[in-house]
Amino acid sequence: MKAQTSTNVTDTSWITGCDFLSQLKRIVATTERTIVVWDYKAQGNSQENYFVIKPVDHCLLCVCVVSQPHQFWRDDILLGDDGGFVSKFTVNSDDFGLKQAKSKRKSQTQVLDSKNFKSVKRKLHNDWVMKIRYIPTLNCFGSCSLDSVHSLVLESLARLEDNLPVREFSMPRGANSFCYCIKANVIVTGGDDKVLRLWHPSISTKPVGKLVGHMFSIIEIVSNEKDQHVVSLSSAKVFRVWDIQTLSLLQVFHDSQGDMQIYSMIFDSNHGMLITGSNVINMYPLTRIIQDTKQVPHTHEREITVVLYNRYFHHVLTICSESIIKVWELETGIQIYQILNPHGFNVELTSAAIDESGFLFATGACNGTVKVWDFDCGQELKVLPEGKDWKDGEHWVRRLMFMKPQEKQQHLILTLERNGKVKLIQGKEDSISLVVVWELPDVMPALQDGNHIVRLEVLTKDRSVAVPFPDVKPVVKGSVPQHVTNPAISMEVNCIDLLQVEGYNLIATGTLNGVILLWNFVTSTVNEVYRPEDCFTVHPDLDSKHFRINDILFLFRTPKCARRSSQESMCSSSQCESGKGPQSSKGSKQSIHDSEVKGEQLDDTAGEQRAGSKKYPSEAAKVADAQPPLLATAHEDGHLRLWTIEGNLVKDMLPFTKQWATSLTSLYTDSCARTLLTANVEGHVILCSIGSFLDPPHDEKKFKQLLAWQAHSLEIVRVIYVEDEQVVLTASIDGSVRVWHALNGHYCGYFGQQRLFDLSQRNDFILPCDVNEYPIEIKEESKFTEKKEKYDYPLVFDQQKWKKIKSVPLPFKHIAPKAFEVEHDFKYFKCLSSPKIQRYTLEDSLAKNREAGIVFGCLPIHGVSSPTSIKLLPLIGSEIQKESSDTAPAKKLGHVQYEKGPHKKSLKKHYVPQINLSSSFFPVIPK
Repeated sequence: MKAQTSTNVTDTSWITGCDFLSQLKRIVATTERTIVVWDYKAQGNSQENYFVIKPVDHCLLCVCVVSQPHQFWRDDILLGDDGGFVSKFTVNSDDFGLKQAKSKRKSQTQVLDSKNFKSVKRKLHNDWVMKIRYIPTLNCFGSCSLDSVHSLVLESLARLEDNLPVREFSMPRGANSFCYCIKANVIVTGGDDKVLRLWHPSISTKPVGKLVGHMFSIIEIVSNEKDQHVVSLSSAKVFRVWDIQTLSLLQVFHDSQGDMQIYSMIFDSNHGMLITGSNVINMYPLTRIIQDTKQVPHTHEREITVVLYNRYFHHVLTICSESIIKVWELETGIQIYQILNPHGFNVELTSAAIDESGFLFATGACNGTVKVWDFDCGQELKVLPEGKDWKDGEHWVRRLMFMKPQEKQQHLILTLERNGKVKLIQGKEDSISLVVVWELPDVMPALQDGNHIVRLEVLTKDRSVAVPFPDVKPVVKGSVPQHVTNPAISMEVNCIDLLQVEGYNLIATGTLNGVILLWNFVTSTVNEVYRPEDCFTVHPDLDSKHFRINDILFLFRTPKCARRSSQESMCSSSQCESGKGPQSSKGSKQSIHDSEVKGEQLDDTAGEQRAGSKKYPSEAAKVADAQPPLLATAHEDGHLRLWTIEGNLVKDMLPFTKQWATSLTSLYTDSCARTLLTANVEGHVILCSIGSFLDPPHDEKKFKQLLAWQAHSLEIVRVIYVEDEQVVLTASIDGSVRVWHALNGHYCGYFGQQRLFDLSQRNDFILPCDVNEYPIEIKEESKFTEKKEKYDYPLVFDQQKWKKIKSVPLPFKHIAPKAFEVEHDFKYFKCLSSPKIQRYTLEDSLAKNREAGIVFGCLPIHGVSSPTSIKLLPLIGSEIQKESSDTAPAKKLGHVQYEKGPHKKSLKKHYVPQINLSSSFFPVIPK
């Protein structure tokens, strides 16, 4: 922040308030006895070019400007003083501009008489007027005082010119400050009683809410309209941020910069800054949060098991493990209704589905019962009762899917049980009971013999109802051997998907041991799409869930969607050719497919674009034919794989997230199969673009991961993409269902929060309190950018190879070697190899020295067997001592000559430093 200009008012040293004159483009300020109008745009020596209006009857305490756009070259100034009066001064451009021009040469500062201005005054309070503000939305002004009876006055400007009664708000010990919130339509007041009160502008008898928490007098209040927050400041310089809608405390912080008193406070909505004025100007960037408290968001009290989206009613259905059904409105997040214990007391709901019309939904429970409900009101319509001979948990319903009815007034529901059985349940309009009319046979015994394709025999049976699937049984040549099934290997069906369009009648299943089966009822075959190696054997080193397939999904684009995608692609390429290009996505609901088309055009040359635009009619007609579907699978090992219906793998992808190789849990695609979403157990959402990839020959480069972000701190059980709103719904075992912007991964909110949703695109970035990772945007390198050169690992000399090679060196050869002989003699180069990287990891220090750490704890420790050898170690400097003793002559004491030796001489007679380091290498061993 930098000061652009300033002035010095010599009349006084105390300025009580200031504001901006919007029509005159000047600044008005008040001192104890004068009104100052300053032309802040003056240049050069005219920096102190201001006007002083005086005298005034009382000490002025506050000022504000009445902003009325219909008034030109005129502003109204409201003043509050210590006598309880509220005054209105009207200033015109003629009062300053003409007089300034005449007296410019004589003086830069001019005193004007207040009696020459049009003014009105009325006594509204019996104490000091602490704050005065004009509220354009209500077309009235407000003034607060320390008066306990006339604490707040809210009236129009016309009441200053008469003596009619005014609206008065009373509160103990008066009010020091107030503010008005436009969205909530409330006035917030605060004073010496340390309580924030919320008033409706039309109800002055009783406040609509109270906020308690301050320990000292409240001196300033400002509002944040964008987030519906109120910031209050106490005399102890403690700031508190409140939510207006929930009346809850969001944030508390303290200004600890010495003993400087804060005199004023404003909120900058453009930058989200709280600005305070004392001896210095402080700026506080407030934390942006959507949830009402700092606690983890909760939609249900227990973990979420099912979440569904009704595209016709724009409602979201959620179910938790406590068997509570809740229906929410997507645009606002308001709960519409809930159903408690829908399948009976203490019966857990495990699955649900919504039919194509959106008027019905079905639920399945752990006891095998299935019920059909009216989505509009939540009334129970039909039920499949529990069988008498059913065991507990045997018919646990894992998945439900509505199918297209063959007849009117008929309901068909495909169910997947935990035991791996797939059944078809039928219900008629004239009956309240649901019955099982079809069951999928088991073909796993036939596949264990090495068969990859099993033929199906169609059985002719008389049916009372029309079923889309025929009665079939597997055709096995010869007798099927009785396999002894290992109980440790689970071969039950874990996930299922259905595709019923013109020319296709398919069911895809994924098992717990990783086998993918494709049931084709048009060709009456069962194709084994994928079988992991050793999936029927037990591995002691591998987890039993390692091969599991968690979700399976058909990717199919109807001719209508293919034609629309082709038209969008051709139109976008013609825009790029003309140089206009697609519009920016800022502030608009641009689809993800638009960014994909834009990225693909960067890889096309100008000639290809022109050729494509000329062939537009033929290309559109060619794409109109429906392409064969693909099959997407989410695996426990973290891989996302795409297959053709013939069983060919076309894409094997490990999604890029901060947690590498994390188990995938859910798959979802839009209606035209242009966007693919998946989620994992670490709470991440991965968004991929597959629009062009579905077209043969399925180029892997056209499969692009666009975005990845962490939505929850725990496992995500379901992810849903809403095309109309361009948002993503995520449900987790943490008990919350959250809403995210699909284009950038920005957080919108969660179902169950007190505040209404705002799904409009935001420029600022927000995260829930339990997530601290920013979204990862995958940017593709352009074809025209310079590619960086890749280097391989350098070769190193291998000593083991050198010892194995035995040949005669070249210098001992008398005949000049030939070319091929020289190459064979370069045995040094034969010994070069790539560096060997140790693939094993360091062992932990559990069995080693825990205090030394993981590295030093693994180092070998050698003990000393005979510590008595310490005294035999030579001392540093002994060699020099020996040399000096050898060169010196022997000293004679009488007739006796002593032998030369270092052990006979005293160390104190030599100047060579000697240090004993034996204690450093051999510590003292306690006895």
